[in-house]
Amino acid sequence: MADNHNDNNTDNDEIAVVPGTDEFGKMLFKLNTPVTEDNLGVLDYNGGHLQPVQDGLYAMPAYVTDGFNLFFIVSQLVENDWVIAFSTATIENDNEITDLSEPYTTGKGLNLLGQKSPEDANKLLKYFNTLAEANRGEWRMVERPDGESD
Repeated sequence: MADNHNDNNTDNDEIAVVPGTDEFGKMLFKLNTPVTEDNLGVLDYNGGHLQPVQDGLYAMPAYVTDGFNLFFIVSQLVENDWVIAFSTATIENDNEITDLSEPYTTGKGLNLLGQKSPEDANKLLKYFNTLAEANRGEWRMVERPDGESD
């Protein structure tokens, strides 16, 4: 006999997704307003500032060590949705970024960082929660077609 766990859930839109899980890896942070030169500063993190990489694409370091790095990628997806995702970078000569990986969902990037530095992953999670509390963005679940991988 299967239990129906939704009996006590009055708001089916609210799903608890725990960092570190596969489900959290499917989470993407969507911004509530488009990114402009005027509001770029509200997304600053840990003394870093978003820098334009190309038209409509911004990047900023989130975590950088010799063995692992993670960069914020802020860009516009389909229609008017701006999102914060993550990417890893190829860094040459100690400070020259020569290539960025394909973007990861926000949750997947946080999960990757959590494997390297749980403390820094928690700081980043607090950053996103602060943005959400200030009504600057919200977490969304990304569904991928069956059989597709990251």
